[in-house]
Amino acid sequence: MAAIISLLRAVNVAGHNMVKMDALRELYESLGLRGAQTYVQSGNVVFRTDAKDLVRLQKRIEDAIERSFGFRTGVVLRSSAELKDVIRRNPFAKRSGIEPNRLLVSFLTGEPDAESKEKIVQIKVGPEEMYLDGRELYIYYADGMGKSKLTPALLERALKVSGTARNWNTVTKLLEMAEAVGG
Repeated sequence: MAAIISLLRAVNVAGHNMVKMDALRELYESLGLRGAQTYVQSGNVVFRTDAKDLVRLQKRIEDAIERSFGFRTGVVLRSSAELKDVIRRNPFAKRSGIEPNRLLVSFLTGEPDAESKEKIVQIKVGPEEMYLDGRELYIYYADGMGKSKLTPALLERALKVSGTARNWNTVTKLLEMAEAVGG
């Protein structure tokens, strides 16, 4: 039974798409996903499943969220092995002075096409650094995200693929949780 990490997009942000984490855990359990645990209030769920088709499972979760909570949101799934690989591929890992709360990983729903990859490389809006690697975009906001012009909307337009971002502290905590539930 594999441990899976589920990342919900745009929940509990600025009073929109509000979801209580206990209700979210109950929803996942009702779908036959075992041992559902949440982390912080932004829609991170770790669970165990025998499901092999993560695309189908993603759609089941999205449909269930819409039925239960009255809005549709994107869900990105990664296995614990995939998340471990995301951590292993961190392009900032060997650099000193990197603040984990300023390092984000945007988990994309698919790999961007060649044209989109070229567009993302050409974006220069400030001191931010970006590395696209498969279905993950690593971004270091040296001056923080608050006033950055490198916004999720700008990135999504360039990539033509949706996703959801988590800071490095959350990424490593989710792997720790996944390994604890049996990943």
